[in-house]
Amino acid sequence: MAHKNSAGVLLFRRTSGHDVEVLLGHMGGPFWARKDLGAWSIPKGEYEPESEDARTAAGREFAEELGLPVPHGEWIPLGEVSYGSGKGKKSVTFWAVEGDLDPADIVPGTFELEWPPHSGTITEFPEIDRAAWFDLATARDKLIVGQRPCPDRLAQHLAL
Repeated sequence: MAHKNSAGVLLFRRTSGHDVEVLLGHMGGPFWARKDLGAWSIPKGEYEPESEDARTAAGREFAEELGLPVPHGEWIPLGEVSYGSGKGKKSVTFWAVEGDLDPADIVPGTFELEWPPHSGTITEFPEIDRAAWFDLATARDKLIVGQRPCPDRLAQHLAL
């Protein structure tokens, strides 16, 4: 299997106290159900570089995962992160966009998985089972390891 390319959008907002919060999604499905730290993700997904550019893919994947479009705002490049190894190696290009949305309005996309394993039963699960706003320090702990540089890059860009 070839190297996978993904793209995503880290939505952020400023609170009344001028703190910065980011929107993360808790990964859906049975593998993540009882996990919290390291089980959250920035809305993102795969794309084929030959047929779609990374920014277009990032917007499409945000909408697919959350059921809502990326709010209007400046797209701030956060660069690329790579994680995983072997067949699971991924490169993810991220942008940050300032905006707000209510996690209660999210209608997540779904995926199918044979569950329980080897049962022959295909079950549909949400791509994310909930979304929430977190301050940057908390977001670093909640994010899967490979995405943890993103809050720091956002903080650098905002000169926090």
